[in-house]
Amino acid sequence: MSYRIRAGGLERHTGAEVLRIEPWGPDALRVRAASGTIDPAAPGALEAPSPCPPAEPSVSEDGGARLVNGRIAVEATADGRLRFLDTASGRELLAERSPFAHHTGARVHAPGGRTEQSFAAYDGERLHGLGQHLHGRLDQKGCVVDLVQSNTVAAVPFLHSSRGYGLLWNNPATGRVELGADATRWTADAGGRIDYWITAGATPAEVLDSYTRATGRPPLLPDWASGFWQSRLRYRTQDELLSVAREYRRRGLPLSVIVCDFFHWPRMGDWLFEESEWPDPAAMVKELSDLGVQLAVSVWPTVEPDSDAFDGLRSAGHLVRDADGGLLTFPWPSRFSGQERGSRPMAYYDATHPGARAELWRRLDANYRALGVACFWLDACEPDLPPGIAERAVYAAGSAAEAANLYPLEHVRGVAEGLRAAGEDRPLSLVRSAWAGSQRHGALLWSGDIPTTFDSLGRQIRAGLNVAMSGIPWWTTDIGGFFGGDPQDPAYRELLIRWFQYGTFCPVMRLHGDRVPNFPAFSTDMTGGPNEVWSYGEEAYGILRAHLALRERLRPYLRTLSEDAHRTGAPPMRPLFFDFPGDERAWGVDDQFLLGPDVLVAPVYQAGARSRRVYLPSGARWLDPATGRAAEGGTTLDADAPLERLPVFVREGAEVGGLLR
Repeated sequence: MSYRIRAGGLERHTGAEVLRIEPWGPDALRVRAASGTIDPAAPGALEAPSPCPPAEPSVSEDGGARLVNGRIAVEATADGRLRFLDTASGRELLAERSPFAHHTGARVHAPGGRTEQSFAAYDGERLHGLGQHLHGRLDQKGCVVDLVQSNTVAAVPFLHSSRGYGLLWNNPATGRVELGADATRWTADAGGRIDYWITAGATPAEVLDSYTRATGRPPLLPDWASGFWQSRLRYRTQDELLSVAREYRRRGLPLSVIVCDFFHWPRMGDWLFEESEWPDPAAMVKELSDLGVQLAVSVWPTVEPDSDAFDGLRSAGHLVRDADGGLLTFPWPSRFSGQERGSRPMAYYDATHPGARAELWRRLDANYRALGVACFWLDACEPDLPPGIAERAVYAAGSAAEAANLYPLEHVRGVAEGLRAAGEDRPLSLVRSAWAGSQRHGALLWSGDIPTTFDSLGRQIRAGLNVAMSGIPWWTTDIGGFFGGDPQDPAYRELLIRWFQYGTFCPVMRLHGDRVPNFPAFSTDMTGGPNEVWSYGEEAYGILRAHLALRERLRPYLRTLSEDAHRTGAPPMRPLFFDFPGDERAWGVDDQFLLGPDVLVAPVYQAGARSRRVYLPSGARWLDPATGRAAEGGTTLDADAPLERLPVFVREGAEVGGLLR
């Protein structure tokens, strides 16, 4: 039952468990445990560890052990409990604890492959990350968070702690994490393994640097992606889409990307343009390119029974299976259902199978990329299924309970690998869900189909910051929200303006939504009302036009932030404490953010508000570009917020200040 030193790490074998602890990159350790054998090929987010100085394992006479790897050390007791320390200070970062009285250890290996891992909880600890959840909190201490993908939810099991560590639950099983006052507990529903990675850092930036080194750096953002994206539900024809791009040019408005949404195809799974509505897509892409506009094209993972791809995918075993037998299906709208605006059951390509990914890319390459399309919108990539059906899925990587969270990661991976093979070294795909490591494949996450309310806008602010603390630098929302919104309603126009102002400072700026009048019902003919910047009246148009110009001026700054993210994993949009970790008050601010190190943004998310309280972090002086006045850091002030602008401050001496005037 004692520890052994093996391959630079520690191992402990008992009748109930095999435990392995090893260095995994600088200042980081990986812990794996199983009731049987540890599978070295089990799927996860970790890449091969980066080189680091040799670790220092040792075994003591009392049956315990210790392993030091740079800034982090683990002390292992004779009964198998682990305690992690910061070697620079000697302070405890995190310790395992028993899940309940009289249990022999911190880990539970239950029947059916369910596993649990329990840690101690600490008063005053703040916990961030875990991907995207719309509970409206930045600090998630006290929350129970399901590790299950769904529309508006991206379950990324990486947790950043104000105590100076980051922890990745390296297990794609569905489950949950409970961030209680008395304990933190991670649960995997199936798979029979415990696998986590932990790193220490003096600052949040160091923790994210270590995490993205272990799970993959994001590629550089393509230059075209930092501009304005125009989208709506939906442009139904080639002429309609081109007319919008031409109108942007006629008005002298900047436009970088225009989006071709779903149902532009004949059948789900054809992955090509419907000729009757898009008669010459090559000419369309050429004209857009001449206008300086990139076309982004929607791709769904759904496959209709008589689509071009269905038979080949089925015969090759590249479709998701149903645990109850046959293929997993769910009804979606079809042009060929046999009834007007009807639906029919459709299957799903299996993104966890390398052959399925290769076949999808072959079709995207031939039908879109060959025309000049280089940006794909991987919609519904959870994949979109009701919970009761999603739980029955059987993937090439395993059952839904043990592998479902891999789907969005592998889906974006397949497209990124295809783009790279075609010579694109900056792949970028708009995705509705993500998992740990998605950033290395150029995932641009958006927050899904969200309400059109000020409350929803407030929730986006916190969600985006937690995405940033999850290692994913590229994030956006549907500006104005998705579900509804009447362009003729003055109240909605105010919301749209405030959201557009917020979006101006987001990593990616994208206008999208299903506006009033919405028609018809969910079908292949559906579309929403107008959603272009000139759709909201003259007052709004003047404000939106000014912010489009501001976004253009910010693009050189965003380019430097892209380089930082690519080099160190630092997210462009981040909480105040990221750059000011020594300011205790900065840790409590959840409705402001920094765009890079120099721009502080205070979004307005209350109807009718024309001012708001703003905290300026200590350690710098801050300039208001609108007035030219300076204020000391460490202070709170009432900032003016007329409808024309948000409160924005610039760190004194920063070059970007001139771009905001």
